[in-house]
Amino acid sequence: MSPKGREYVDRMWSFMHEHVLPAEQEYQDFRTERGHDNHDLPPVVEKLKTEARSRGLWNLFLPDVAGLTNLDYAGVAEVTGWAPRLAPETINCQAPDTGNMEVLHMFGTPEQKQEWLEPLLEGQIRSAFAMTEPAVASSDARNIATSIARDGEDYVVNGHKWWISGTADPRCAIFIVMGKTDPDGPPHRQQSMILVPRGTPGVAVIRHLPTFGYQDQHGHSEITFTDVRVPAANLIAGEGDGFMIAQARLGPGRIHHCMRLIGMAERSLSLMSQRALARTAFGRPLAEQGVVREQIALSRIEIDQARLLVLKTADLIDKFGAKGARTEIAAIKVVAPRMACTVIDRAIQIHGAAGISDDLPLAEFYVWARALRLADGPDEVHLRSVAREELGKHNG
Repeated sequence: MSPKGREYVDRMWSFMHEHVLPAEQEYQDFRTERGHDNHDLPPVVEKLKTEARSRGLWNLFLPDVAGLTNLDYAGVAEVTGWAPRLAPETINCQAPDTGNMEVLHMFGTPEQKQEWLEPLLEGQIRSAFAMTEPAVASSDARNIATSIARDGEDYVVNGHKWWISGTADPRCAIFIVMGKTDPDGPPHRQQSMILVPRGTPGVAVIRHLPTFGYQDQHGHSEITFTDVRVPAANLIAGEGDGFMIAQARLGPGRIHHCMRLIGMAERSLSLMSQRALARTAFGRPLAEQGVVREQIALSRIEIDQARLLVLKTADLIDKFGAKGARTEIAAIKVVAPRMACTVIDRAIQIHGAAGISDDLPLAEFYVWARALRLADGPDEVHLRSVAREELGKHNG
């Protein structure tokens, strides 16, 4: 990490300790009072956003805006993982907005940037990325069935999407929709991406989907697009560029996800260690029980291993781009969620029944970590990619 990167990590820690972590209870109280099916934003988030901006902690994920490398930002992302409900959004680095802002920054027209990127960078609106579909195995993007058909000066979108993150938030104003403009073209040139404003006729949110029974504030939704007509100017880049855009979007985004998972695992290990020192069972502290010591030691080893692989990947992206780190990008997407699930599960076990309550963040952490073994492609897809690359080294 550069000196500038270390400075931002230190500033992020100060913000976390002074403002974000103390605000967690206020955030939870608001959501508990309203009910988890309510997706209004707790007012404390806007207060924290104002404080973050005053500290220069804003849009740090975007190298061309913040001047941080992917390696530098990785350290910041880990810190935000200690409070994943609050911290990423308070610095305007919350998925899926980060990936959508990267897409618009890299591929958007001046008009698209003015209408959608600028308010996203200002934190005035939220957005969603509509790719996954219920009727096909969307881990293979070639299966995407949504149609984006040219009709004069417009495109007409028809399709059925689900697990579209961020849609339940009333501030979600724009969808980036992936669909097929050329179903008969080459496999990786069939797909395109187009901007669909939320209020466009034919866009219908069917339901908000819980994860393990839990609804986060931003939500994950099932949506249909029925004869949705938008101007041809809403197409991002060109027809057939959807697969290329998706790959460009996902590389840095996986660094962000994986480092936040490492932050969650670190906080879980911290809670586990505190519990082991404070809790007595069978006449001595848990920390003196051999099985507990082993769980703590393994957690430290596994977190550090995962972190080093993610930082290596971030460094490769900085030096060679996402294509130059494709094997590592796939690897971290397997390693980090699995590691986090394991460490969080150990922390839950050491806390006993308290670990699965809302008194601690562990149960929610587990939901996030387990879901990320599916989001952005399931483990099996990434393992397939790593194996293909490895076998290629020995295949003639």
